[in-house]
Amino acid sequence: MTDIKIIEVPKWGLSMEEGTLNNWLIEEGDSFRLHQEVCEIETSKIANVLEAPFAGVLRRKVAVAGQTLPVGGVLGVVADASVSDAEIDAFLALRSTPAGTGAPQPGAVAATPAAPVAPAVAVKAAEPVAAPRVKSAQGWQVPQALAGAGPESVFATPHATRLAKELGIDLSRVSGSGPEGRVSVADIQQAVRDRGGKVAAVEPALKASGPARSRSDDSQVQATPLARRLAASLGVNLNDCRVTGSRGRVCKADVLEVSAVQHPPVAAPADATPGQAEVEVLPMSGMRKAIAARLQESKRTAPHFRLQADLDLQALLALRSELNASTPAIKLSVNDLLIKACALALVKVPDVNVQFDEARQAVLRFSDADISVAVALPGGLITPIVRQANRKSLRQISEEMLGLVTRAKAGTLKPQEFQGGTFSISNLGMLGVSQFDAIINPPQGAILAIGAGEQRAVAHNGEVAVRTLMTVTLSCDHRVIDGAQGAAFLAELKRLVQTPSLMML
Repeated sequence: MTDIKIIEVPKWGLSMEEGTLNNWLIEEGDSFRLHQEVCEIETSKIANVLEAPFAGVLRRKVAVAGQTLPVGGVLGVVADASVSDAEIDAFLALRSTPAGTGAPQPGAVAATPAAPVAPAVAVKAAEPVAAPRVKSAQGWQVPQALAGAGPESVFATPHATRLAKELGIDLSRVSGSGPEGRVSVADIQQAVRDRGGKVAAVEPALKASGPARSRSDDSQVQATPLARRLAASLGVNLNDCRVTGSRGRVCKADVLEVSAVQHPPVAAPADATPGQAEVEVLPMSGMRKAIAARLQESKRTAPHFRLQADLDLQALLALRSELNASTPAIKLSVNDLLIKACALALVKVPDVNVQFDEARQAVLRFSDADISVAVALPGGLITPIVRQANRKSLRQISEEMLGLVTRAKAGTLKPQEFQGGTFSISNLGMLGVSQFDAIINPPQGAILAIGAGEQRAVAHNGEVAVRTLMTVTLSCDHRVIDGAQGAAFLAELKRLVQTPSLMML
Protein backbone atom coordinates (compact mmCIF):
# COMPACT_ATOMS: atom_id res chain seq x y z
CA MET A 1 0.00 0.00 0.00
CA THR A 2 1.40 3.40 -0.98
CA ASP A 3 2.45 5.71 1.86
CA ILE A 4 1.03 9.18 2.37
CA LYS A 5 3.05 11.60 4.50
CA ILE A 6 2.44 15.09 5.80
CA ILE A 7 4.45 18.26 6.15
CA GLU A 8 3.49 19.71 9.52
CA VAL A 9 4.17 22.81 11.60
CA PRO A 10 7.45 22.09 13.43
CA LYS A 11 8.14 22.75 17.10
CA TRP A 12 11.05 25.21 17.15
CA GLY A 13 11.70 25.43 20.88
CA LEU A 14 9.83 24.50 24.05
CA SER A 15 7.71 27.67 24.13
CA MET A 16 6.45 27.46 20.54
CA GLU A 17 2.72 26.70 20.36
CA GLU A 18 1.79 27.74 16.82
CA GLY A 19 3.20 29.03 13.56
CA THR A 20 2.00 31.11 10.62
CA LEU A 21 2.65 29.99 7.06
CA ASN A 22 4.18 32.97 5.27
CA ASN A 23 4.47 31.40 1.83
CA TRP A 24 5.20 28.17 0.00
CA LEU A 25 8.54 27.77 -1.79
CA ILE A 26 7.34 24.81 -3.87
CA GLU A 27 4.14 24.16 -5.82
CA GLU A 28 1.71 21.26 -5.91
CA GLY A 29 3.15 18.50 -8.08
CA ASP A 30 6.77 19.54 -7.41
CA SER A 31 9.28 16.95 -6.28
CA PHE A 32 11.59 17.97 -3.45
CA ARG A 33 14.72 16.60 -1.81
CA LEU A 34 15.51 15.84 1.81
CA HIS A 35 16.39 19.14 3.61
CA GLN A 36 15.14 21.24 0.67
CA GLU A 37 13.44 24.48 1.75
CA VAL A 38 9.71 23.99 1.20
CA CYS A 39 8.00 26.90 2.98
CA GLU A 40 8.48 29.82 5.36
CA ILE A 41 7.05 29.69 8.88
CA GLU A 42 6.76 32.68 11.22
CA THR A 43 6.51 32.26 14.97
CA SER A 44 6.14 34.91 17.65
CA LYS A 45 9.95 35.16 17.75
CA ILE A 46 11.40 34.36 14.32
CA ALA A 47 10.59 33.80 10.68
CA ASN A 48 12.47 30.82 9.30
CA VAL A 49 12.40 28.35 6.42
CA LEU A 50 11.17 24.81 6.96
CA GLU A 51 13.45 22.15 5.52
CA ALA A 52 11.81 18.98 4.23
CA PRO A 53 12.20 16.10 6.72
CA PHE A 54 12.05 13.64 3.81
CA ALA A 55 11.99 13.57 0.00
CA GLY A 56 8.76 13.32 -1.95
CA VAL A 57 6.14 15.01 -4.12
CA LEU A 58 3.85 17.76 -2.78
CA ARG A 59 0.37 16.62 -3.79
CA ARG A 60 -1.81 18.95 -1.76
CA LYS A 61 -1.35 22.34 -0.07
CA VAL A 62 -3.59 22.15 2.98
CA ALA A 63 -2.56 25.46 4.55
CA VAL A 64 -2.54 28.78 2.70
CA ALA A 65 -0.29 31.81 3.16
CA GLY A 66 -1.21 33.78 6.26
CA GLN A 67 -2.86 30.84 8.01
CA THR A 68 -1.87 30.15 11.64
CA LEU A 69 -1.78 26.55 12.81
CA PRO A 70 -0.83 24.83 16.07
CA VAL A 71 2.39 22.85 16.29
CA GLY A 72 1.80 19.59 14.42
CA GLY A 73 -0.88 21.15 12.19
CA VAL A 74 -0.96 19.86 8.61
CA LEU A 75 0.66 22.17 6.05
CA GLY A 76 0.68 19.83 3.08
CA VAL A 77 0.26 16.24 1.91
CA VAL A 78 3.08 14.30 0.26
CA ALA A 79 2.47 11.21 -1.86
CA ASP A 80 3.53 9.48 -5.09
CA ALA A 81 1.72 10.19 -8.34
CA SER A 82 0.10 6.77 -8.06
CA VAL A 83 -1.98 7.94 -5.09
CA SER A 84 -5.37 9.25 -6.22
CA ASP A 85 -6.97 12.50 -5.09
CA ALA A 86 -9.76 10.44 -3.50
CA GLU A 87 -7.23 8.62 -1.34
CA ILE A 88 -5.76 11.95 -0.23
CA ASP A 89 -9.25 13.27 0.57
CA ALA A 90 -9.96 10.14 2.62
CA PHE A 91 -6.63 10.44 4.41
CA LEU A 92 -7.35 14.04 5.43
CA ALA A 93 -10.89 13.10 6.49
CA LEU A 94 -9.55 10.33 8.73
CA ARG A 95 -7.06 12.73 10.35
CA SER A 96 -9.95 14.95 11.41
CA THR A 97 -11.99 12.17 13.07
CA PRO A 98 -12.39 12.26 16.87
CA ALA A 99 -9.86 10.59 19.14
CA GLY A 100 -10.45 6.89 19.64
CA THR A 101 -11.96 6.26 16.19
CA GLY A 102 -8.74 5.11 14.61
CA ALA A 103 -7.46 8.41 13.21
CA PRO A 104 -3.90 8.21 11.83
CA GLN A 105 -1.06 9.86 13.70
CA PRO A 106 1.36 12.39 12.18
CA GLY A 107 4.13 10.95 10.06
CA ALA A 108 4.11 8.25 7.40
CA VAL A 109 0.64 6.71 7.23
CA ALA A 110 -0.69 4.13 4.81
CA ALA A 111 -3.18 5.47 2.30
CA THR A 112 -6.85 4.66 2.77
CA PRO A 113 -8.57 2.55 0.07
CA ALA A 114 -10.38 4.43 -2.67
CA ALA A 115 -13.89 4.06 -1.25
CA PRO A 116 -13.43 4.34 2.51
CA VAL A 117 -16.12 4.33 5.14
CA ALA A 118 -15.01 6.61 7.96
CA PRO A 119 -15.58 5.12 11.42
CA ALA A 120 -17.42 8.22 12.61
CA VAL A 121 -19.90 7.94 9.73
CA ALA A 122 -20.44 4.23 10.36
CA VAL A 123 -21.49 4.93 13.95
CA LYS A 124 -23.90 7.67 12.99
CA ALA A 125 -25.55 5.64 10.22
CA ALA A 126 -27.70 3.83 12.78
CA GLU A 127 -29.18 7.09 14.01
CA PRO A 128 -32.32 8.53 12.45
CA VAL A 129 -31.36 10.94 9.71
CA ALA A 130 -34.77 12.52 9.26
CA ALA A 131 -35.62 13.09 12.90
CA PRO A 132 -38.26 15.74 13.49
CA ARG A 133 -37.02 19.23 14.13
CA VAL A 134 -38.07 20.69 17.44
CA LYS A 135 -36.63 24.18 17.48
CA SER A 136 -35.99 26.89 14.94
CA ALA A 137 -33.93 29.88 16.10
CA GLN A 138 -31.50 32.21 14.40
CA GLY A 139 -31.82 30.07 11.25
CA TRP A 140 -31.12 26.82 13.13
CA GLN A 141 -33.39 23.74 12.98
CA VAL A 142 -32.45 21.36 15.78
CA PRO A 143 -33.44 17.65 15.45
CA GLN A 144 -35.34 15.94 18.28
CA ALA A 145 -32.43 13.50 18.67
CA LEU A 146 -30.25 16.32 20.04
CA ALA A 147 -32.86 18.07 22.17
CA GLY A 148 -32.54 18.21 25.94
CA ALA A 149 -30.76 19.94 28.79
CA GLY A 150 -28.04 17.36 29.37
CA PRO A 151 -25.47 17.24 32.17
CA GLU A 152 -23.37 20.34 32.89
CA SER A 153 -20.19 18.28 33.16
CA VAL A 154 -19.78 17.80 29.40
CA PHE A 155 -16.28 18.88 28.30
CA ALA A 156 -16.99 21.67 25.78
CA THR A 157 -15.68 25.08 24.73
CA PRO A 158 -17.36 28.18 26.19
CA HIS A 159 -18.89 29.04 22.79
CA ALA A 160 -20.26 25.52 22.37
CA THR A 161 -21.75 25.57 25.88
CA ARG A 162 -23.51 28.90 25.28
CA LEU A 163 -24.76 27.84 21.86
CA ALA A 164 -26.10 24.53 23.17
CA LYS A 165 -27.93 26.28 26.01
CA GLU A 166 -29.51 28.80 23.61
CA LEU A 167 -30.67 26.10 21.19
CA GLY A 168 -31.66 23.51 23.80
CA ILE A 169 -29.10 20.95 22.65
CA ASP A 170 -27.92 18.10 24.90
CA LEU A 171 -24.13 18.24 24.53
CA SER A 172 -23.77 14.69 25.84
CA ARG A 173 -25.27 13.56 22.51
CA VAL A 174 -22.61 15.40 20.48
CA SER A 175 -19.29 13.73 19.67
CA GLY A 176 -16.33 16.01 20.43
CA SER A 177 -13.46 16.16 17.95
CA GLY A 178 -11.18 18.38 20.07
CA PRO A 179 -8.37 17.29 22.35
CA GLU A 180 -9.59 14.76 24.90
CA GLY A 181 -12.99 14.75 23.16
CA ARG A 182 -13.81 18.41 23.80
CA VAL A 183 -16.97 19.56 22.02
CA SER A 184 -16.69 22.66 19.83
CA VAL A 185 -19.20 24.75 17.87
CA ALA A 186 -18.11 22.88 14.73
CA ASP A 187 -19.04 19.58 16.42
CA ILE A 188 -22.51 20.92 17.19
CA GLN A 189 -22.94 22.04 13.60
CA GLN A 190 -21.86 18.63 12.30
CA ALA A 191 -24.17 16.77 14.69
CA VAL A 192 -27.15 18.88 13.60
CA ARG A 193 -26.38 18.25 9.91
CA ASP A 194 -25.90 14.50 10.45
CA ARG A 195 -29.35 14.24 11.97
CA GLY A 196 -31.09 16.17 9.21
CA GLY A 197 -31.18 19.57 10.90
CA LYS A 198 -30.25 22.99 9.58
CA VAL A 199 -27.27 25.10 10.63
CA ALA A 200 -27.32 28.89 10.71
CA ALA A 201 -24.85 30.80 8.57
CA VAL A 202 -23.90 33.05 11.51
CA GLU A 203 -23.28 31.75 15.02
CA PRO A 204 -25.47 33.51 17.61
CA ALA A 205 -22.50 33.93 19.94
CA LEU A 206 -20.58 35.90 17.35
CA LYS A 207 -23.27 37.85 15.51
CA ALA A 208 -22.28 41.36 14.55
CA SER A 209 -25.17 43.06 16.34
CA GLY A 210 -23.16 43.39 19.54
CA PRO A 211 -21.39 40.29 20.87
CA ALA A 212 -21.69 39.71 24.60
CA ARG A 213 -18.45 40.14 26.50
CA SER A 214 -17.66 38.04 29.52
CA ARG A 215 -16.49 39.81 32.67
CA SER A 216 -15.77 36.67 34.68
CA ASP A 217 -12.27 35.70 35.76
CA ASP A 218 -10.40 34.01 32.89
CA SER A 219 -7.23 33.10 34.81
CA GLN A 220 -8.23 29.43 34.90
CA VAL A 221 -9.00 29.18 31.17
CA GLN A 222 -6.45 26.96 29.48
CA ALA A 223 -4.55 29.04 26.91
CA THR A 224 -1.14 29.20 25.27
CA PRO A 225 1.22 31.80 26.78
CA LEU A 226 1.11 33.79 23.52
CA ALA A 227 -2.70 33.73 23.48
CA ARG A 228 -2.89 34.89 27.10
CA ARG A 229 -0.50 37.81 26.50
CA LEU A 230 -2.31 38.77 23.29
CA ALA A 231 -5.71 38.63 25.01
CA ALA A 232 -4.44 40.94 27.75
CA SER A 233 -3.09 43.45 25.22
CA LEU A 234 -6.30 43.40 23.12
CA GLY A 235 -8.73 43.46 26.05
CA VAL A 236 -10.22 40.05 25.20
CA ASN A 237 -11.62 37.83 27.95
CA LEU A 238 -10.47 34.24 27.37
CA ASN A 239 -13.93 32.99 28.39
CA ASP A 240 -15.23 34.50 25.12
CA CYS A 241 -12.82 32.49 22.96
CA ARG A 242 -13.55 29.23 21.23
CA VAL A 243 -10.86 26.57 21.73
CA THR A 244 -9.03 25.24 18.70
CA GLY A 245 -5.47 25.06 20.02
CA SER A 246 -3.46 22.01 20.99
CA ARG A 247 -4.27 20.15 24.22
CA GLY A 248 -7.60 21.95 24.56
CA ARG A 249 -6.12 25.43 24.91
CA VAL A 250 -7.11 28.80 23.50
CA CYS A 251 -4.56 29.79 20.84
CA LYS A 252 -3.60 33.03 19.08
CA ALA A 253 -6.15 32.55 16.28
CA ASP A 254 -9.00 32.14 18.81
CA VAL A 255 -8.12 35.44 20.50
CA LEU A 256 -7.80 37.31 17.19
CA GLU A 257 -11.19 35.95 16.07
CA VAL A 258 -12.96 37.39 19.12
CA SER A 259 -11.01 40.65 18.91
CA ALA A 260 -12.07 41.11 15.28
CA VAL A 261 -15.74 40.77 16.30
CA GLN A 262 -15.58 42.87 19.47
CA HIS A 263 -13.37 45.56 17.94
CA PRO A 264 -14.26 45.82 14.24
CA PRO A 265 -12.15 48.21 12.16
CA VAL A 266 -13.61 51.69 11.78
CA ALA A 267 -13.83 52.91 8.22
CA ALA A 268 -12.25 56.27 7.44
CA PRO A 269 -14.82 59.05 6.88
CA ALA A 270 -15.64 59.68 3.24
CA ASP A 271 -15.61 63.46 3.70
CA ALA A 272 -12.05 63.78 5.00
CA THR A 273 -10.75 67.30 5.33
CA PRO A 274 -8.96 68.43 2.14
CA GLY A 275 -5.21 68.57 2.59
CA GLN A 276 -5.30 66.30 5.63
CA ALA A 277 -2.25 64.02 5.80
CA GLU A 278 -2.87 60.41 4.80
CA VAL A 279 -2.51 57.78 7.50
CA GLU A 280 -0.74 54.54 6.66
CA VAL A 281 -2.04 51.54 8.57
CA LEU A 282 0.76 49.04 9.24
CA PRO A 283 -0.46 45.68 10.61
CA MET A 284 1.71 44.44 13.47
CA SER A 285 3.80 41.39 12.64
CA GLY A 286 3.79 38.33 14.86
CA MET A 287 7.18 39.37 16.23
CA ARG A 288 6.00 42.91 16.98
CA LYS A 289 2.88 41.62 18.75
CA ALA A 290 4.97 39.19 20.80
CA ILE A 291 7.36 41.97 21.82
CA ALA A 292 4.46 44.22 22.81
CA ALA A 293 2.73 41.55 24.88
CA ARG A 294 5.92 40.28 26.51
CA LEU A 295 7.24 43.67 27.55
CA GLN A 296 3.83 44.89 28.67
CA GLU A 297 3.62 41.82 30.91
CA SER A 298 7.13 42.54 32.23
CA LYS A 299 6.28 46.15 33.13
CA ARG A 300 3.00 45.09 34.72
CA THR A 301 4.28 42.17 36.80
CA ALA A 302 7.96 42.92 37.52
CA PRO A 303 8.61 45.82 39.94
CA HIS A 304 11.50 47.54 38.18
CA PHE A 305 14.13 49.59 39.98
CA ARG A 306 17.17 51.13 38.32
CA LEU A 307 20.77 51.84 39.25
CA GLN A 308 23.23 53.96 37.23
CA ALA A 309 27.00 54.08 37.05
CA ASP A 310 29.56 55.94 34.94
CA LEU A 311 32.34 53.71 33.59
CA ASP A 312 35.73 55.15 32.59
CA LEU A 313 36.58 53.53 29.25
CA GLN A 314 40.15 54.80 28.77
CA ALA A 315 41.87 51.55 29.76
CA LEU A 316 39.28 49.39 27.98
CA LEU A 317 39.68 51.31 24.71
CA ALA A 318 43.46 51.09 24.97
CA LEU A 319 43.31 47.31 25.44
CA ARG A 320 40.90 46.95 22.52
CA SER A 321 43.22 48.95 20.21
CA GLU A 322 46.22 46.89 21.30
CA LEU A 323 44.48 43.55 20.74
CA ASN A 324 43.05 44.54 17.35
CA ALA A 325 46.46 45.82 16.19
CA SER A 326 48.29 42.69 17.33
CA THR A 327 45.73 40.22 15.96
CA PRO A 328 44.47 41.37 12.53
CA ALA A 329 42.33 38.24 12.15
CA ILE A 330 39.85 39.51 14.75
CA LYS A 331 38.09 42.82 15.25
CA LEU A 332 36.98 43.25 18.84
CA SER A 333 34.18 45.71 19.56
CA VAL A 334 33.48 47.52 22.80
CA ASN A 335 30.33 45.40 23.02
CA ASP A 336 32.39 42.19 22.93
CA LEU A 337 34.46 43.41 25.86
CA LEU A 338 31.35 44.45 27.79
CA ILE A 339 29.77 41.01 27.26
CA LYS A 340 32.84 39.42 28.81
CA ALA A 341 32.91 41.95 31.67
CA CYS A 342 29.20 41.42 32.44
CA ALA A 343 29.64 37.63 32.41
CA LEU A 344 32.53 37.76 34.88
CA ALA A 345 30.68 40.23 37.10
CA LEU A 346 27.63 37.94 37.17
CA VAL A 347 29.74 34.99 38.28
CA LYS A 348 31.24 37.20 41.00
CA VAL A 349 27.76 38.41 42.07
CA PRO A 350 25.55 35.37 41.32
CA ASP A 351 22.48 36.86 43.00
CA VAL A 352 22.01 39.00 39.86
CA ASN A 353 22.51 36.02 37.51
CA VAL A 354 18.98 34.78 38.16
CA GLN A 355 15.59 34.04 36.67
CA PHE A 356 12.21 34.22 38.41
CA ASP A 357 10.13 31.03 38.16
CA GLU A 358 6.69 32.49 38.70
CA ALA A 359 4.88 29.15 38.55
CA ARG A 360 6.93 27.69 41.41
CA GLN A 361 7.54 31.04 43.13
CA ALA A 362 11.25 30.26 43.14
CA VAL A 363 14.50 31.97 42.18
CA LEU A 364 16.74 30.12 39.70
CA ARG A 365 20.39 31.03 40.22
CA PHE A 366 22.92 30.01 37.56
CA SER A 367 26.61 29.18 37.85
CA ASP A 368 27.38 30.30 34.28
CA ALA A 369 26.40 33.54 32.56
CA ASP A 370 24.36 33.18 29.35
CA ILE A 371 24.29 36.74 28.01
CA SER A 372 21.33 37.76 25.81
CA VAL A 373 22.28 40.62 23.47
CA ALA A 374 19.52 42.77 21.95
CA VAL A 375 19.80 42.93 18.14
CA ALA A 376 17.58 45.33 16.16
CA LEU A 377 15.67 43.87 13.19
CA PRO A 378 13.41 45.60 10.64
CA GLY A 379 10.32 44.09 12.31
CA GLY A 380 11.41 44.40 15.94
CA LEU A 381 14.29 42.94 17.92
CA ILE A 382 15.63 39.59 19.06
CA THR A 383 18.10 38.58 21.76
CA PRO A 384 20.59 35.93 20.60
CA ILE A 385 22.57 34.39 23.44
CA VAL A 386 26.28 33.96 24.08
CA ARG A 387 26.27 30.81 26.21
CA GLN A 388 28.75 30.52 29.09
CA ALA A 389 30.31 33.84 28.16
CA ASN A 390 32.29 33.77 31.41
CA ARG A 391 34.22 30.73 30.11
CA LYS A 392 34.96 32.08 26.63
CA SER A 393 37.86 34.16 25.36
CA LEU A 394 37.32 37.60 23.86
CA ARG A 395 38.08 36.14 20.45
CA GLN A 396 35.44 33.42 20.87
CA ILE A 397 32.86 35.96 22.00
CA SER A 398 33.63 38.25 19.04
CA GLU A 399 33.36 35.45 16.48
CA GLU A 400 30.21 34.03 18.05
CA MET A 401 28.50 37.43 18.16
CA LEU A 402 29.30 38.04 14.49
CA GLY A 403 27.66 34.74 13.55
CA LEU A 404 24.64 35.32 15.80
CA VAL A 405 23.98 38.83 14.46
CA THR A 406 24.32 37.62 10.87
CA ARG A 407 21.84 34.77 11.40
CA ALA A 408 19.47 37.04 13.36
CA LYS A 409 19.24 39.53 10.49
CA ALA A 410 18.80 36.67 8.00
CA GLY A 411 16.03 35.14 10.16
CA THR A 412 17.84 31.81 10.47
CA LEU A 413 18.55 31.64 14.20
CA LYS A 414 17.78 28.29 15.81
CA PRO A 415 15.49 28.35 18.87
CA GLN A 416 18.30 27.39 21.24
CA GLU A 417 20.24 30.43 20.03
CA PHE A 418 17.70 32.97 21.35
CA GLN A 419 15.58 31.21 23.98
CA GLY A 420 16.68 31.34 27.61
CA GLY A 421 19.56 33.48 28.83
CA THR A 422 20.30 34.59 32.38
CA PHE A 423 20.99 38.31 31.79
CA SER A 424 20.49 40.80 28.95
CA ILE A 425 22.37 43.79 27.61
CA SER A 426 21.00 46.43 25.27
CA ASN A 427 23.48 48.82 23.67
CA LEU A 428 22.23 52.00 21.98
CA GLY A 429 25.53 53.81 22.30
CA MET A 430 26.33 53.32 18.62
CA LEU A 431 23.16 55.31 17.87
CA GLY A 432 24.32 58.27 19.93
CA VAL A 433 22.09 57.65 22.94
CA SER A 434 23.77 58.87 26.14
CA GLN A 435 21.66 56.86 28.59
CA PHE A 436 18.32 55.08 28.74
CA ASP A 437 16.25 52.58 30.72
CA ALA A 438 15.61 49.07 29.41
CA ILE A 439 12.69 46.76 30.23
CA ILE A 440 13.59 43.41 31.80
CA ASN A 441 13.36 40.39 29.52
CA PRO A 442 11.33 37.86 31.56
CA PRO A 443 11.99 35.48 33.22
CA GLN A 444 15.43 37.08 33.64
CA GLY A 445 15.97 39.24 36.71
CA ALA A 446 17.97 42.12 35.20
CA ILE A 447 19.05 43.94 32.04
CA LEU A 448 21.88 46.44 31.44
CA ALA A 449 21.22 49.48 29.22
CA ILE A 450 24.49 50.78 27.70
CA GLY A 451 24.86 54.36 26.51
CA ALA A 452 27.45 55.99 24.26
CA GLY A 453 31.06 56.51 25.27
CA GLU A 454 31.54 60.28 25.53
CA GLN A 455 34.43 62.57 26.35
CA ARG A 456 33.64 64.43 29.57
CA ALA A 457 35.57 66.76 31.83
CA VAL A 458 35.97 64.95 35.15
CA ALA A 459 38.18 64.98 38.23
CA HIS A 460 40.99 62.44 37.69
CA ASN A 461 43.85 62.00 40.17
CA GLY A 462 42.96 65.31 41.77
CA GLU A 463 42.92 67.27 38.52
CA VAL A 464 40.37 68.14 35.87
CA ALA A 465 40.87 65.86 32.86
CA VAL A 466 38.99 64.83 29.72
CA ARG A 467 38.12 61.13 29.92
CA THR A 468 35.89 58.83 27.87
CA LEU A 469 32.97 57.84 30.08
CA MET A 470 29.96 55.61 29.48
CA THR A 471 26.72 55.65 31.49
CA VAL A 472 25.12 52.27 32.11
CA THR A 473 21.72 51.67 33.73
CA LEU A 474 20.88 48.39 35.44
CA SER A 475 17.15 47.53 35.58
CA CYS A 476 16.36 44.90 38.24
CA ASP A 477 13.26 42.91 39.18
CA HIS A 478 12.81 43.75 42.86
CA ARG A 479 11.02 40.45 43.45
CA VAL A 480 14.34 38.61 43.13
CA ILE A 481 17.11 41.24 43.28
CA ASP A 482 17.65 43.86 45.98
CA GLY A 483 19.39 47.21 45.62
CA ALA A 484 22.56 46.09 47.42
CA GLN A 485 22.96 43.13 45.05
CA GLY A 486 22.48 45.35 41.99
CA ALA A 487 25.00 47.85 43.37
CA ALA A 488 27.53 45.05 44.00
CA PHE A 489 27.19 43.92 40.38
CA LEU A 490 27.77 47.45 39.05
CA ALA A 491 30.79 47.87 41.31
CA GLU A 492 32.33 44.64 39.99
CA LEU A 493 31.51 45.59 36.41
CA LYS A 494 33.17 48.97 36.90
CA ARG A 495 36.28 47.30 38.35
CA LEU A 496 36.60 44.99 35.34
CA VAL A 497 35.96 47.73 32.74
CA GLN A 498 38.42 50.15 34.33
CA THR A 499 41.03 47.41 34.88
CA PRO A 500 40.38 45.29 31.76
CA SER A 501 43.55 43.20 32.19
CA LEU A 502 41.59 41.30 34.86
CA MET A 503 39.45 39.85 32.05
CA MET A 504 42.56 38.23 30.55
CA LEU A 505 43.33 36.13 33.64
